[in-house]
Amino acid sequence: MDISSVDELLSTTRAVRKRLDLSRPVEREVILECLRLAVQAPTASNNQDWRWVVVTDADKRAAIAEIYNSVGAEYLAQKANTEKDPQARRVYESATALTSTLADVPVHVIPCIEKRVDGLPLVAAASAWASIIPAAWSFLLALRSRGLGSVWTTLHLAKEREVAELLGIPDTVTQVALFPVAYTIGTDFKPAKRPPVEDITSWNTWGDR
Repeated sequence: MDISSVDELLSTTRAVRKRLDLSRPVEREVILECLRLAVQAPTASNNQDWRWVVVTDADKRAAIAEIYNSVGAEYLAQKANTEKDPQARRVYESATALTSTLADVPVHVIPCIEKRVDGLPLVAAASAWASIIPAAWSFLLALRSRGLGSVWTTLHLAKEREVAELLGIPDTVTQVALFPVAYTIGTDFKPAKRPPVEDITSWNTWGDR
């Protein structure tokens, strides 16, 4: 295994919003390749209850974008205008830009769990999320390795039932995220600025560095 290539993949898989190529189609087989890799991720108790809804229909993408924007567009724009921290402001500005292009992103992917997690005890809820999050992140890594990008968004979940009705998702299924997927404009993504791990890691006791 080429560790340097793996490390580059892990450290440069960014949240991509502004650099999604809206004009280039995304092949069905590429999405399926990435999903085949995604479902190799570990699952809690071997419960392979992840499900994936891939939306390419333009009208449905537009409807999802309308729902998404009804939840978050005003909030994101307000945060972009008032946020004092420069890095955080750039994130909000990028997120705001996505609200105007989301309908045109060629593929929307919604990872789901074939159960409801509402009201579950913490251990049961953690187990449910642990079955989908590794697979969902593997999907994003697979996209990056093929020159595509996305961003993990959750705003539409405030109106999950509306999206479920639009896409025919049963009420026994939990939607987890919305991934707008496209080829990226360039592939020269860099590691993000993060705090030193020594400052955020405790050994044996909370706060013990």
